[in-house]
Amino acid sequence: MTVVARQFHLRARPEGLPASDNFELVERSLPAPHSGQVLVRNLWLSVDPYMRGRMTGRESYIPPFEIGEPLDGAAIGVVVESDDTGLRPGDVVSHFAGWRDYAVVDATSATKIDPAIPEQAYLGPLGFPGFAAYIGLLRIGKPQSGETVFVSAAAGSVGSLAVQIAKIKGCRVVASAGSEEKLRWLRDEAGVDATINYKEAGDMSAALDTAAPEGIDIYFDNVGGTHLEAALSAANDFARFALCGMIDQYNSEPSGPRNIYAAIEKSILLQGFITIHNMSVWEDFQRDVARWILDGEIKWQETVLHGLESTPAAFLDLFAGKNIGKMVVDLRDDPQGGS
Repeated sequence: MTVVARQFHLRARPEGLPASDNFELVERSLPAPHSGQVLVRNLWLSVDPYMRGRMTGRESYIPPFEIGEPLDGAAIGVVVESDDTGLRPGDVVSHFAGWRDYAVVDATSATKIDPAIPEQAYLGPLGFPGFAAYIGLLRIGKPQSGETVFVSAAAGSVGSLAVQIAKIKGCRVVASAGSEEKLRWLRDEAGVDATINYKEAGDMSAALDTAAPEGIDIYFDNVGGTHLEAALSAANDFARFALCGMIDQYNSEPSGPRNIYAAIEKSILLQGFITIHNMSVWEDFQRDVARWILDGEIKWQETVLHGLESTPAAFLDLFAGKNIGKMVVDLRDDPQGGS
């Protein structure tokens, strides 16, 4: 079977905030799968803030996107054709050949998913966003019941899991987000104890002091900037900071917190982390979060755009704060290509 895939390529490296003309939709004929490979038709695509760093061309923990080559990212697809004994046509799998409608992938890089859980959950709570929350909270934060946890960008795909894991561990949770709709979901569904609308707060340090009058013991940082400064100010002695992301600086020149000396004064642990460096606990994460989902202890929201053509818009909307929870692209109703 010959399949013509539609795939997004990086047309030009963005300077500052990316724009739609940085991306190009092209068609490419795919080879038939060789031994140990499968042809997958994608059902769901993930877009995530970390992808912005891969567009710079700078070497990092993951290779940069190349000009004129397909972008990639987490995806959920159904096997259409298989030359592997472990996967059959009809199997639904998670893999990493996103930003396209069809892909040929190595079977070793595709994982069958549990049909008892919604497919797209494997891009959010059971994907790398959930894994980041799990690692940051449990391996770095090491929460103890009764401690206070502050999470920034708490309505996003990572933050919304972090706050719920903190609640499962018996902590008091303070969450920041940029709209009342997001904060309402965090209070009513995720169970956080206090919220901050950072767009209206003005002085973040004062807002955090009000929300956490006894200080904070753990900070899960997705934002950087004034949020990190406020957390340093509010931190108790021996606080633990899990530095997951700094979306405040992804499209601008980086700047450090002005009060970084507080880390010395208060013996604060500040630890950055990368999910792929923690794969030894992936099975623990899958087991624990799947159980929490099935038990109703973990909830999540999705912002869904439809059709492959909407993928760049979904990515750009992340930086405008238009998503609540995980941003995903639904391809299930796309015309079925190939011939």
